[in-house]
Amino acid sequence: MFFNRNKQDETKNICQHMNRPFIKVQKVFIITMILATLGMNSVFANEVENEKLLTVFHIYSEGEYMGVISDEAKLEKVKEIELQKAASEFEDLPLVIGTELSVIPERVFTEATEDGVVLEKVHEMLSVEAEAVGVAIEGELAFYVNDMDTYYEMIRKLKLQSVTDKELTEFEARKSSSESIPPLKENETRIMDIVISSDIQAIDGKTSPEEVRTAEEAIALLNKGKLDVKKYSVKVGDVLGTIAATHDMTEAQLMELNPGITPATTLGLGNELNVTALEPYVEVEVLYEAKRKERIEHKNQTEKDNSLYKGEKKVIRKGSDGEKVVTELIRKQDGKIIGKSASEEKIIVEAIDKVTVIGTKVIPSRGSGTFIWPATGGYISSHMGTRWGRAHQGIDIARPSSYGIKAADNGVVTTAGKHSTYGNRVIITHNNGYETLYAHLSSIDVRVGQTVPQGTKIGVMGSTGRSTGVHLHFEVFKNGTNINPMNVLR
Repeated sequence: MFFNRNKQDETKNICQHMNRPFIKVQKVFIITMILATLGMNSVFANEVENEKLLTVFHIYSEGEYMGVISDEAKLEKVKEIELQKAASEFEDLPLVIGTELSVIPERVFTEATEDGVVLEKVHEMLSVEAEAVGVAIEGELAFYVNDMDTYYEMIRKLKLQSVTDKELTEFEARKSSSESIPPLKENETRIMDIVISSDIQAIDGKTSPEEVRTAEEAIALLNKGKLDVKKYSVKVGDVLGTIAATHDMTEAQLMELNPGITPATTLGLGNELNVTALEPYVEVEVLYEAKRKERIEHKNQTEKDNSLYKGEKKVIRKGSDGEKVVTELIRKQDGKIIGKSASEEKIIVEAIDKVTVIGTKVIPSRGSGTFIWPATGGYISSHMGTRWGRAHQGIDIARPSSYGIKAADNGVVTTAGKHSTYGNRVIITHNNGYETLYAHLSSIDVRVGQTVPQGTKIGVMGSTGRSTGVHLHFEVFKNGTNINPMNVLR
């Protein structure tokens, strides 16, 4: 019995010990269920609370508070109306709202909004801008055009002010082709390059729709350029008014650029004034390659010849021009040639220089005392002596084989011109006491002061003056007295 009682006690103790964790787990479970129930009640309470809150929208513009509205869609409607209004005027432009607006929502219990007032304020300050392409020149924004298509059209029109449409089309086709450029043909000219003087770039941007330019308007702006201050030197007759008008300025603008100048200022010649002048934004330079034939002008060479008398000339070789094919580069700026340079020359016909010999033999001005027959052949038609009741001071020579008249001896021409009786006459002084006279010439080939050697042609036989026919009247003087030519002629 004792043994069994102990066993029962031991068994009871073991069971009590095993039940302790179970009791603890049961307590945790009960606590967890209580907390869960409390949480569900809290969430349910928050949902009920949130159903009572309202959402309002606070509007800010560039940091300035505009007010609060009840519905953001109303703000979007105002924007849409403004965009539609602008779109009716600027159909081809992509438009956006230019005013920066910030919308901040807030949950409130009580709605205290002022939609009408706020939206009216927003409406008054809203601006519409166009998404356009800015044209920057040397990094400085100059103006806007519609889009990239307009930008490229502007660039093309700019080039077409210096080249033809055909030239530009051919040039662009060559540049885009991978084939090598064929050799230039004779008498052909083609464009090698087109360069715009200033760096032009397209940049994305936004601006007022009124400021967006068409391609034609952009070209006009590029050509007109910008105002630049230049110096002007005062000229005769200049006054402030004329100087200002010449440079499209008012007198006030001119005086503003030139401190110290007033309407009463006297302008001195050469004084320099500051004036404004329009400088184009860009200039177009075109490089051409041309191939053509050119004439090579022959040169005129002279050589000395001591077998000819001084003053005499003789062509011993006629000159002729040559010909060459030239390939050259031609630079034009705004249609005007500003430079040329030959890149290749090929001579196809050599030029032949003209050669003229010039006599260096000194002509003696003193006669030899021996006189030659002054004509080419002929006979004496009238001797020296009395004729028709008066003295005939020389001889007449008629019917020569040619009409050239020659100097009978060396000498200097002292008279060459018309005479009432002798007609065209020449007198030669032989510087040895002798003089000879040649009359009735149809033309004279020498001048006063000219030294002539014996046999020089001095004129042509004729019938000028008191004459009855073509002949030469020839006289010889010795120390101022007429002598019979037949006494000295050989």
